Amino acid sequence: MQLVTEDNITALAEQRWATAKEPRTAQLMTALVRHLHDFAREVRLTEAEWMAAIQWLTATGQISDEKREEFILASDVLGLSMLVVQMNHQFDPAATPATVLGPFHIDGSPELGFGGDMSDDVDGTPLYVTGTVRSLDGTPVAAVLDVWQADAEGAYEAQLDVDEARLRAKYRAREDGAYCVRTITPKGYAIPMDGPVGALIEQTEISYFRPAHVHFLLTADGFEPLITHLFEEGAEYLDSDVVFGTKQELVVRFVPQEPGPTPDGGSSDVPWVLAEYDFVLQPCAPR
Repeated sequence: MQLVTEDNITALAEQRWATAKEPRTAQLMTALVRHLHDFAREVRLTEAEWMAAIQWLTATGQISDEKREEFILASDVLGLSMLVVQMNHQFDPAATPATVLGPFHIDGSPELGFGGDMSDDVDGTPLYVTGTVRSLDGTPVAAVLDVWQADAEGAYEAQLDVDEARLRAKYRAREDGAYCVRTITPKGYAIPMDGPVGALIEQTEISYFRPAHVHFLLTADGFEPLITHLFEEGAEYLDSDVVFGTKQELVVRFVPQEPGPTPDGGSSDVPWVLAEYDFVLQPCAPR
């Protein structure tokens, strides 16, 4: 019979998990065991603390559903999401940088034409986001732009009891790379604080706000998918984004406009806001 001690338990557990049939699984699990055990030893983890962690993880799973991804939120506020993004999307410096997906993306957004209004009568100041999509060499790219954002109260569709698409849509850039999105000006907002992640943050001095932004997911054949945001220049919380997602290259001027012609070729009867940004996509690496 094998005698298990504090000194040999880690090696024994690593040996067992090293038997995983897939080499990558074996690598991941043995490293996870090693680091978890090192953490427990470093902080001299108590049984009460261990049980509290188990209960927190259980609650995080229980509050998650098809619309709310509390584990993604946990990963975001711990900085793990941005670390993984940074490691896996090391684009050319000239390419638009990637940021976190966030917990509120919904698949299957409706397709709208050039300048189509994804706000659909949601209250807020009209915002037109326009520019081009191109490759590193300047070639136009007819990419699909999947766009979503929170409303003026900081709520996403995924957080509301609604049956129709709300503040989300897909746009296709034209052959010359031009795109035009119509929505409303976003505002900074607090992440959901009514769950396990919020309860943990409330035990700290961490700001739980995000700066005003619009989410984008760009896809095109032959190019790396780009998950990113555009942030409003001068917005609150740019320097303290709770999910570490802000990058200077993604901060854009939101310029107030008087009633009149709009970038989609139409006209606005009320004051509106213009944001201009050119997305630059990273070509896929040769296989």
